[in-house]
Amino acid sequence: MVEVVTFGCRMNSFESEVLKEKLAELENVIVVNTCAVTGEAERQCRQAIRKLRKENPEARIIVTGCAAQIAPQKYARMSEVDLVIGNKEKAEIEKYISGELTEKSVVGDIFNYDGYDRYLITGFEGRQRAFVQIQQGCNHRCTYCIVPYARGNNRSVAEADILAQIAELRKQGFDEICLTGVDACSYQPSFSGLVKKILQTFPDLPSLQFGSLDPAAVDDNFIELLAEYANIHPYFHFSVQSGDNMVLKRMKRRHSREDVIALCGRIRKLRPEAVFGADFICGFPTETEEQFENTLKLVDEAGLSKLHVFPYSERSGTPAALMPQVPVEVRRERAKRLREKGEATEKVLKMQGEKK
Repeated sequence: MVEVVTFGCRMNSFESEVLKEKLAELENVIVVNTCAVTGEAERQCRQAIRKLRKENPEARIIVTGCAAQIAPQKYARMSEVDLVIGNKEKAEIEKYISGELTEKSVVGDIFNYDGYDRYLITGFEGRQRAFVQIQQGCNHRCTYCIVPYARGNNRSVAEADILAQIAELRKQGFDEICLTGVDACSYQPSFSGLVKKILQTFPDLPSLQFGSLDPAAVDDNFIELLAEYANIHPYFHFSVQSGDNMVLKRMKRRHSREDVIALCGRIRKLRPEAVFGADFICGFPTETEEQFENTLKLVDEAGLSKLHVFPYSERSGTPAALMPQVPVEVRRERAKRLREKGEATEKVLKMQGEKK
């Protein structure tokens, strides 16, 4: 049986399940589905590859995913690696593994790819919740982010394919479906329209959930659905990144701190039981202590509790890597303070809920 080692996001989790099913008949093959969101993520991928080779000297090690797409030669030069496959080629990985290749690296231009893998998976091993990929790529260019260069431009999965995938997962007994994508809210022609279609098609679906949502792209139609459909899970996770408007501007984000506060307020008015989470980057280049304090304040002002906190990590090839950098120890210290803030807020909210 093939072994798939997964790093990074829910997108990779979904795609790794596809790889497991496609390659299920193979023996002694290890696929490493890499992440490139930070330099540290890449370092962990390379470290894992070396360890896998040491533990499996006879296995064939295939490297794919975002890090492989961005820096194929870096992985092709590793003696532990047998084959490097890009994100475009990942959709046809069985062809490349079974074929006779003269090159160690097969990685095409992701910006020339307008498709997606239409394979329907039958389940998620060891999980109660199933992820469903609704789109790929991103048309935005946040200054810290390398992902568009690994995933390409925004392209949406056909509605019929999404519904077919959910139907298959429902047949397999999954009651929790989580829609995921690089930039899920940019689903075309309409993210809220897709959500409504899913809820109308599967009225008995107990829980429809979402990955990270872009605060700038959550529209009125989506918010209206929250009042209409009780089976939309009342946890909403936003890609916030900072609570300071100047830092957000330098990140090239499309929302302000006021937008986040207003959005959480609108949702909470319709769904009082709603819980909010957010992604944050601490120590972004040029961030001052006062600007970081604005992030701490936003946690209270928006009522955020489940925080995914990352100290900023330089990602070569991005504009942010060329900006004046905050010392690494300051980034880590701020990340620690923000995590502690999130944990304290979560405890307070839990106590308030128990009193009601």
